[in-house]
Amino acid sequence: MSELFLELFSEEVPAKLQIKAREQLKEIFKKFFEENSVKLKNEPKVFSTPNRIAIKIENLPKDILYKASEKKGPSTLAPEKALEGFLKSNNLSKNKIYKKKTDKGEFYFYKIPKKKIKLSDLLKKNIENLILSVSWQKSMKWGENSLYWGRPLKSILAVLDGKKLQFNFKHLFSSNQTFVDKELEEKTKLFNNFNSYISFFKNNGIIIDHEKRKDFIVSELEKISAKKNLKLNLDNKLLEEITNIVEKPKVLICEFDKKFLEIPKEILIITMQTHQKYIPTFDKKENITNSFFVISDIQDKKGFVKSGNERVVEARLSDAEFFWKKNKSQNLVKQVSKLKYINYFKGLGTYFDKIQRMRKLSALISDELLISKEKMEIASSICKVDLMSDLVGEFPELQGIMGGYFAEAQGFDKDVCLAVSEHYLPIGMDTKVPKKPYSMALSLSDKIDSLVGFFGLNLKPSSSKDPYALRRMAISLVRLIIENDKKIKIKDLINYSFALYKEQGFEFDIKQIQKDLGDFILDRIKNYLKEKQIRNDIIESASSSFTIDELLKIYKKSHVLNKSINKEFGQDAVAIYKRSSNILLSEQKNLEKYNGSADPGLFKNDYEKNLYKKIHEIRKYFSSVGREENFEESLMILSNSKSQVNDFFDNVVVNDPDDAIKKNRLELLAMLCKSFDSYFNFSKIEA
Repeated sequence: MSELFLELFSEEVPAKLQIKAREQLKEIFKKFFEENSVKLKNEPKVFSTPNRIAIKIENLPKDILYKASEKKGPSTLAPEKALEGFLKSNNLSKNKIYKKKTDKGEFYFYKIPKKKIKLSDLLKKNIENLILSVSWQKSMKWGENSLYWGRPLKSILAVLDGKKLQFNFKHLFSSNQTFVDKELEEKTKLFNNFNSYISFFKNNGIIIDHEKRKDFIVSELEKISAKKNLKLNLDNKLLEEITNIVEKPKVLICEFDKKFLEIPKEILIITMQTHQKYIPTFDKKENITNSFFVISDIQDKKGFVKSGNERVVEARLSDAEFFWKKNKSQNLVKQVSKLKYINYFKGLGTYFDKIQRMRKLSALISDELLISKEKMEIASSICKVDLMSDLVGEFPELQGIMGGYFAEAQGFDKDVCLAVSEHYLPIGMDTKVPKKPYSMALSLSDKIDSLVGFFGLNLKPSSSKDPYALRRMAISLVRLIIENDKKIKIKDLINYSFALYKEQGFEFDIKQIQKDLGDFILDRIKNYLKEKQIRNDIIESASSSFTIDELLKIYKKSHVLNKSINKEFGQDAVAIYKRSSNILLSEQKNLEKYNGSADPGLFKNDYEKNLYKKIHEIRKYFSSVGREENFEESLMILSNSKSQVNDFFDNVVVNDPDDAIKKNRLELLAMLCKSFDSYFNFSKIEA
């Protein structure tokens, strides 16, 4: 068996492009071998450093055997030109083809004989196109060469079965050598297999395998943190990026002046993580410390790298400190009117217009949540003022968060401060959901206002594009309601939001908004339920049973049924409904509709009476259920009709010769199904 080993050496490739290139290269080669009847025993392994992208594929056959087959050509009724084209493209003469009848008519075919081809020949013929199949978000062309690549490509190392695999790739020629020093690009070394390649670079401090490189970095971080009594809150995205910008990682611990700890921790974290790719540290109480980690590619024996990075971060923190002191002293209330000069969105007015709408909308929500209207109006009025601050200008990620800090510094109520700080949350599926009622109300009013505005402008997302992140906004709205266990009338909020836009002179089509936005939010809860591993048929049943005013009910009933569907009482409930509804469906072919109005006077036996009595018990239960319905108990009550239903079907002939009695029995079954529908649309549940 053979081993294919390929390395593409280039100028430094950014972390994101590396990751995508690795993934693509792996899939390209997998697909190629599958198409050529080569069953891979092991997944291709792909590795990268900033300058190297390598792939190794083991246990490849030396020869590939293609079985005899036949290839279909044009129909015998097709024009002569179609046949000529087929012959030409396959390099065939007319005597090599034959006619054959199929289900779709008569066609021309030709036989492809079995053949054996060397793996090396197959690769030489195709490998250039395989490498070119890697697509780059951003690519470069350099010199007079025609090759476009993520970054200028310098060499290609290609080894098959211990020998050089020679081919041309644009202006480059493959070899079994690569550059050892990425800086000087003078010294090269010859390799005949992947293991010797890995070992050589390991002995020189370079970790080719990005996963092992990441493990090494984490191990060093944890080791030093334990010694210094520090805690890490590693950001996986940052760790991945750091891993892909170094090849021989050195973990350095640095410090900045403790005076900067007076700045809000979010500023410190973003300065270090986002702007400098440093790793902040925390004490055991989760307070940020003045120690941070730098991952370097350079051995820092004299401490120049350490001191250089410390100077860089202190310079940035000095700017942040200046802006913090300046911005927190600027009166928030006095700045509200300045929002008149900042556009929110073309066609939706200014940020001042937006907060006036939010102020009234959040007041309506406060009625539902039984919280102070006055506090909500204050929070709504000042929640966007931080957009004018230098800090948010420098760190846009801190919108809202800085507003909360400014409000706290100026002595606003703590509920107001927290609401301002959290009103952008949650952002999609993964971030924290505000739990305090004031935070929830302000977040809801912000999202409802935006959704109504964008749908009013008919800027709803297409199947492939969502430039204004409205899907993320709507899923955040769904999470706010469900994860806070609140019954919020979304329709009323949409209608009131529309009225507020109209009050400001904006002309929208309310009926279209109600329909489109209602459907959009229902689609989002479907996605939410999928994330929670709810069965598709249950999701469809739930979303067709309730409206957007019942998001919490959709979630809770779906969750209960999903949990119970494989339990006896869950299966019983579904089986009872299906058995009854199937009979009704078979009898409704004549378009006669049964409305569930059975007449007890037409009952001929106790089985009918007992079922009728049970149905009334179920109806009484559902009509008396209050705000705190126990959904699992409700499902059990439905399943408890099993005995009466089975007795009915075992002892009663539904299709009685007397049409009146037959119809009455069908009405009784319709009555039963409608009672089940009080809980859920069981018709969409798979038995």
